[in-house]
Amino acid sequence: MPAPAEPVVAPVPALRVLLRVAAVLVFLAGLVLFVFPLRTADWFAWTVNPPMTAVFLGAAYWSSAVLEAAGARSAGWDRSRLAVWPVLVFTTLTLGVTLLHLDRFHLGPEHPPLARTAAWAWLVIYALVPVAMLAAAALQLRAARSPAGPRSRVPPGLPGGLRLLLGGVAAVLVAAGTALLAVPARTAVLWPWELTPLTGRAVGAWLVGLGVSAALAGAAGAARTARPVAASALVFVLLQVLALLRHGDALGRSPAATAGLAAVLVAVGVAAVWLLVLGRARPPR
Repeated sequence: MPAPAEPVVAPVPALRVLLRVAAVLVFLAGLVLFVFPLRTADWFAWTVNPPMTAVFLGAAYWSSAVLEAAGARSAGWDRSRLAVWPVLVFTTLTLGVTLLHLDRFHLGPEHPPLARTAAWAWLVIYALVPVAMLAAAALQLRAARSPAGPRSRVPPGLPGGLRLLLGGVAAVLVAAGTALLAVPARTAVLWPWELTPLTGRAVGAWLVGLGVSAALAGAAGAARTARPVAASALVFVLLQVLALLRHGDALGRSPAATAGLAAVLVAVGVAAVWLLVLGRARPPR
């Protein structure tokens, strides 16, 4: 029996433009954090210490650029929404973190000009992007109610083991991120390297966003649909491995916490490769 067909709803132009702009912005943020972690006092919106935190955040920004670029290029809303909702969650949480720790940002004249420019740009971007993303998503959802495009075959769903793995990864990331956002000082003692309240909450916002992405991939119902999330996750893991090779000396606080981080990275990497392999397979006719 042939697989059922469903309407193909293309992303609206406003959503594509917003995701492209977001991809460029997160790439630039990741460039400073991952490549120049020792220069955040001069070149970034706020001083990030130790360097391991900067490269961790930089890896997250660069992996997000992969997801957002893929979402902008997606032929259908079923793929692009896997970028929209995590970006909306992350930017909203990061706006809250920014306002809570505004005194730590390089907004005053005592800071270098480039750092001051980056801080004001950060504040404007994180104030505008959640609103713009909500508006673009509203337009997209309105277009999805009355699709007029072609129809495509519904691919087979994900294996149960992969769904379970993605669900477990999502639960761990969201739980850890929520704890860092809510009580960063207490949760930071369980982190492999030193975190301040600001850096702890910044990391927490990313963990929640990554967890939402994993949950959406597990609920996508098809490996081909979730391939952008898989590619982004694999980039995240590879960059984190490079970060650990560069600044792994910062991980001496707790062997148990380091082992926990390694286990999560392995789980994310396995899920990403599994999704990519399944996504390359041609669905049966």
